[in-house]
Amino acid sequence: MTNPWPRTLGTLLIVFAGSTPVWSQATGKATQLPNTPAEGQFRAWLSAFNQGDRTALLKFFNDNYPSEVGRIDRDMNFRAGTGGFDFRQAVSATATEFTALVQERGSDQFARAVVTVEPNEPHHILSLGLRAIPRPPEFAIPRLTEAELVTQLGSKLNEDAKKGLFSGTVLVAHQGKSVFSGAYGLANRETAEPNKLTTRFRMGSMNKMFTATAIMQLVQAGKIKLDDPLGKFLTDYPNKDVASKVTIHHLLTHTGGTGDIFGPEFDSHRLQLRTLNDYIKLYGSRGLAFEPGKQWDYSNYGFILLGAIVEKVSGQSYYDYVRDHIFTPAGMTRTASEPEDVAVPDRAIGYMTDGDSSKPNTETLPYRGTSAGGGYTTVEDLLRFANALTEHRLLNEHYTELLTTAKPETGDAHYAYGFQDNVVRGVRSFGHGGGAPGMNGDLRIFPQTGYVVVALANMDRGAQRESSWISERLPAK
Repeated sequence: MTNPWPRTLGTLLIVFAGSTPVWSQATGKATQLPNTPAEGQFRAWLSAFNQGDRTALLKFFNDNYPSEVGRIDRDMNFRAGTGGFDFRQAVSATATEFTALVQERGSDQFARAVVTVEPNEPHHILSLGLRAIPRPPEFAIPRLTEAELVTQLGSKLNEDAKKGLFSGTVLVAHQGKSVFSGAYGLANRETAEPNKLTTRFRMGSMNKMFTATAIMQLVQAGKIKLDDPLGKFLTDYPNKDVASKVTIHHLLTHTGGTGDIFGPEFDSHRLQLRTLNDYIKLYGSRGLAFEPGKQWDYSNYGFILLGAIVEKVSGQSYYDYVRDHIFTPAGMTRTASEPEDVAVPDRAIGYMTDGDSSKPNTETLPYRGTSAGGGYTTVEDLLRFANALTEHRLLNEHYTELLTTAKPETGDAHYAYGFQDNVVRGVRSFGHGGGAPGMNGDLRIFPQTGYVVVALANMDRGAQRESSWISERLPAK
């Protein structure tokens, strides 16, 4: 199976009126799709995949798709994360190629599936690809009332938890107050400790919101300018080309060409990287991946540098600064980034998919969360952060707007400064997601309607799927 779940903004060129007849926009006529070898192989694969049984899927690959046998672990991980797919519509069919729309079970995500087969019997599969697409307009989801949403959401989360599709906490608030909250699954499977609303979950890249807020506080105070080069503050930065060309704005928008931190170097130094300066010692001599401002490329290292700038300008460690200037003013008492070897009460163990089972993510964790990601929080603390931000207790109105409004000219239509700025069916939201092996989270703030959606999970997926489901159905007013 090729490229499981790459994201795309592609649109369908043909729309369909039913599961068998196909409606062509070009001719304005409906035609009947024939049963073909490619369609038969697609349906057989979908049946085997949806079973979630490794032996059954491996047998199907051996008999019909031999080239995929060596990727069975990846495919089982994909099955565990999605829960399988439901067939929605046929798109086109020839003897050797079949295209269909499918929907991820337990979520609203659609995908375009394309299977090609050999022309001669037994018609072995040559390729089978799934590409995520925006939900087609003919499958639009009706908005719910708040009461309907609460009822349906409770049922969905209970069902998803039973199926192993979600383990974590979810909170929905309106005008600053919770209208729904719940905890599901286990924080520690060995001791059977359940997740609670007070459980601390690792949050991955959601921490970028705090880093960007900290930088903007220093901008508001006149201590930093957005067009300042990073070398103005990190005066001994090893690569002088990077230091002189990359600005604060570039770092905040992932347009600096500063690259990432993950890969072989990180893996071999994972437990030795204890401070932000340790990361700079490891990566600071590296050159630019591209000329700053010329393209968009998500850069965790860029946010490491922002954290180091916070330290230099404020005179505090990054961790002390965000505690004193963000967490404490917002009332976030259960959010921090203590090292992994420090015992933290109620911190959930993350479980990552491993074939058709799962295991703790302990061996993948850094020594400590950084300004790029990591640390831990609760859904209630993230609501407090959202409230403090929208009530302008962290930044004034001007800088809050600057922080959270997308900068499309940078190359990503939805990225602001450490926040993602999206419009869901005409309703704007801003926030940030986070994900890594054994952790997943999402915060969405809807300024027009006053809703806030928060989800945290101690598994690879789930939180962002649930927050998307909620966002699609929230009242629009």
